[in-house]
Amino acid sequence: MLQTRFTKLVGVEHPIVQGGMQWVGRAELVAAVANAGALGFITALTQPTPEDLTKEIARCRDLTDKPFGVNLTILPAIKPPPYAEYRAAIIESGIKVVETAGNKPQEHVDEFRKHGVKVVHKCTSVRHALSAERMGVDAISIDGFECAGHPGEDDTPGLILIPAAANRIKIPMIASGGFADARGLVAALALGADGINMGTRFMATSESPIHQLIKERIVANDERETELIFPPCATPRASPRTRSRPRSSRWRRKAPSSRTSATSSPVPAARWSMRPGIPTKASGRPARCRA
Repeated sequence: MLQTRFTKLVGVEHPIVQGGMQWVGRAELVAAVANAGALGFITALTQPTPEDLTKEIARCRDLTDKPFGVNLTILPAIKPPPYAEYRAAIIESGIKVVETAGNKPQEHVDEFRKHGVKVVHKCTSVRHALSAERMGVDAISIDGFECAGHPGEDDTPGLILIPAAANRIKIPMIASGGFADARGLVAALALGADGINMGTRFMATSESPIHQLIKERIVANDERETELIFPPCATPRASPRTRSRPRSSRWRRKAPSSRTSATSSPVPAARWSMRPGIPTKASGRPARCRA
């Protein structure tokens, strides 16, 4: 048994977390992680309604008597989910650990802490982690550029971000992004983290509710099989996926010359101005995307 500040905070045997994953964080997987002595998170918004979340929590309790938590991701939307109702379902179900992610969750942090719920907030930069610490969260999950989902906008890899955060964060901190085995855990602890958060690794388990062929492809992939999706402007953002897109060097195209009319341009300006490495400002620096 390896005890750290994080294991003592959440009451688990091992400093390993199965983070919230949409459509993946269901009772079977979370219970298996809990029974193995780590901390699993049910993904709240995978459940269609707060009532369904209550049922999923109860189903997980039928499968384990060990601690587990719920992930609540707060994202901007034209018609947002009923976050307050999901939060109430979590509290009323007696959950003691919540992983929050997304927009500044002050309202949720205050309400969770009022009911004795520990909050682990996902951050992609040191400045956001410090803000979350001031907000009153109990622990930080620091997400490097290798992390799946949305790894922020700074593109800072874990080898740099983890020790930078550890130097300034006073509360327990787990590291996320690129971890899959004991070697990664030891490395994260050496860099100053109190544990690790794994997602893709848990997707490949027998209890994971994804298709078997996807699991086999994850296992068969090598270190080059990372798909860069939604790359805004100069620097692509990363999310681990099976690679099917050409390498970034093949995305580069020459910007149309000033003599080329807009109608005859081989690549629309709205596209070429966002290509990696194409100078589009007077300064010669790559332009940033604008909504």
